[in-house]
Amino acid sequence: MASSSADSTADDTPSLVGRLLFAGGLVALAVRNLTNLDGRIAYADAKGVPQAETLVPAASGLLLGGGLGIGSWKAPRLAATSVAAFFVGVTPTIHDFWAVDEDARGEELTSFLQNLALLGAAIAFFDRARRHGDD
Repeated sequence: MASSSADSTADDTPSLVGRLLFAGGLVALAVRNLTNLDGRIAYADAKGVPQAETLVPAASGLLLGGGLGIGSWKAPRLAATSVAAFFVGVTPTIHDFWAVDEDARGEELTSFLQNLALLGAAIAFFDRARRHGDD
């Protein structure tokens, strides 16, 4: 059965809302990182991230660009790849719950799991863009 344009618009609404919520959250995280760059660099440096003064702004740029790209659905595969790269790089190095003392373990585990969920969403957006041939 063929779907009408009204049907396709209704089907796009949850995707749009989800995409904008996801993208808005990513952009907000990136802006928080960039407005507290010295603190984020110091934290990454304390976690043993090499060249933190270069990698933290670069990673935050990946998150910002990826969030904007997913939100606007411009170059969504590249945008989702940028977001995924951020979470793949940041999650095990910054939220290494297995390597911290018991007092910090719960907070780091929560952040680690949240990042895994966001990585999963980025992969899902990448797959959606790939399946629909969106650049």
